[in-house]
Amino acid sequence: MTHVPSNEDEMTLTAAQLEAYLVRIGVEHPDCLDIRSLSQLHRAHLMNFTWEALDAFMGWPSAISPTAAFAKMVEGRRGGWCYEMNGLFGAALAALGFRVTRLCGGVEREKLGDIAIGNHLTLRVDLDRPCLAEVGVADAIVEPVPLALGPFSQRGFDFSIIPADGGWLRFNNHAHGIAKSFDFRPDHSDEAAMAATQGWLMQDPGSPFTNALAVLRHTADGYVALQNDRLRRVSAEGLSEQRITNADQLADIFNRVFDLDVPRPGRVWERVQAIGRDRAA
Repeated sequence: MTHVPSNEDEMTLTAAQLEAYLVRIGVEHPDCLDIRSLSQLHRAHLMNFTWEALDAFMGWPSAISPTAAFAKMVEGRRGGWCYEMNGLFGAALAALGFRVTRLCGGVEREKLGDIAIGNHLTLRVDLDRPCLAEVGVADAIVEPVPLALGPFSQRGFDFSIIPADGGWLRFNNHAHGIAKSFDFRPDHSDEAAMAATQGWLMQDPGSPFTNALAVLRHTADGYVALQNDRLRRVSAEGLSEQRITNADQLADIFNRVFDLDVPRPGRVWERVQAIGRDRAA
């Protein structure tokens, strides 16, 4: 089993970085490394950071390391996708003293097959029993769950972990989830596969993230999701949708709804419009 390396500068946080991270999410240094403190950190991370794949959508540079995510998300006012969200969270947990394993997963492996392996990073945290910590699927759980088979619910949303082929486990998202599922194994860590797949997702025209704007953030009772020119608010009670019609409106949503400092939001709107025209052609 491969744990977060303690001797690789790019994979860990310094003491000063850890303190800045805790200030950013509004949580004090935990007194005890237990499920209560892990749950508090997990929820605070999701309530204070936005999931977003703007770098891939806009062709902006991005790196997979937790220290790069720290610079972007803590020092800057940006969010990140699974490699950054779970990467930063895992590095912070490890710096606090939690036993963390970075697991190489596959979103929609049930549909795509093994080619999906590496397109997701998730986390195993070992307490008195192993837990799945997952802040990288933006519309899923808000607190860690035992790494065990069976159904479970949070905030009225239903999830499950079931067996999958080849000894893998499958995390099933709730009914409204954008990502239907991801597969993982509790002992499978492959940094090379994740780095290679991250490069493909960032650059390839066939990547879902280069062809669609996706931004999501948790709220008290659900989450809000921006997909191209549609803004959806989702709770267990239902959903509502709003259409975005201009660059100023998009810029306001980035700032007010998602708390993001997005450079040149007008350029993002131009890209959204261009993709819409290509699909209509």
